[in-house]
Amino acid sequence: MWFGFAEVSAVILINLLPHREAARKRRRDVFNVSLALSAILGSLIALAVFLWYQAAISVQQGTNLALETEIKKLEIQIKDISGLEAEIAALRARQQAVEDLQSDRNLPVHLLTEIVNQLPDGVFVSRMVQVDQSVTINGVAQSNERVAELLRNLANGTPWFTKPELIEILAGSVALAPKDQRRVSNFVIRVRLVRASEAEKGADKPAAAASSTALPIAEKK
Repeated sequence: MWFGFAEVSAVILINLLPHREAARKRRRDVFNVSLALSAILGSLIALAVFLWYQAAISVQQGTNLALETEIKKLEIQIKDISGLEAEIAALRARQQAVEDLQSDRNLPVHLLTEIVNQLPDGVFVSRMVQVDQSVTINGVAQSNERVAELLRNLANGTPWFTKPELIEILAGSVALAPKDQRRVSNFVIRVRLVRASEAEKGADKPAAAASSTALPIAEKK
């Protein structure tokens, strides 16, 4: 009987071993290993992503550097082109200036010829002053209608004059004989003399509208 009791007691002692603690320890060890593996895998993934981004950044920086280099080359070429355009513009301006000087040598001839051709009967020029391309004409006319006709002729009858402007007109008188006094109109007209190159272009254009014939008269005091 005692022997059997001893066997039963031994069995009970074996069943009371801390197997739960051992299982809990195994689970903890597995969890720690899984956690470590997850951390390592996450680190590897983060490292791979970081290296990929670094490679992409390096490629983009290389592209940006190449673009900056090309942009600098293009800027230099643009500056060269701008310089050439400025030189071409300067040469054209010089050429135009030379052509204008050559054509301006004949302007006095055209001025006198056209003034004679455009003067109506009964209009006389007493003084004429040219400053650059502006010509001021002082004269005497038999009537206001003669002055109006002169303005129309200067505006429409010739390509050598443009923008005629009546500056002043005054009523006056002239003595043809001791007892013969005639009323006249003293006038001042300003007109622009056209260069030869412009006159050739204007010769093909239709005549402009006629100037107004209504001219105010200021009685001389």
